[in-house]
Amino acid sequence: MKHRKGYQFTNKRHSKKAVMSTVYGALGLTCLVTVLYLSYRSGGEAPVKYGVAGVLVTLFALTGLLLGVLAAREKDRYRFFAVLGLILNGVTLAGVSGVLYMGAYL
Repeated sequence: MKHRKGYQFTNKRHSKKAVMSTVYGALGLTCLVTVLYLSYRSGGEAPVKYGVAGVLVTLFALTGLLLGVLAAREKDRYRFFAVLGLILNGVTLAGVSGVLYMGAYL
């Protein structure tokens, strides 16, 4: 395919839902990594506040996934932040699920 020279004008913009999904994903992943690190440093003895942080991380990830799906379905919008938000929130949910699985069965 031949690349055309010049500018391509478009009305596409980034969706606010997609940007918020990415922010929620980054915030949730950062909080999850921080809680895991602090729990590891204390020898596995996690206070209740780490559990509350895990519940909030799960809520952030679920909200971010919902916003990411809604943003990905919008027309005439760039999809970069929507896909990035879906990936970050999916990784965060997988991390929380892994922690819960390891805590229950290992």
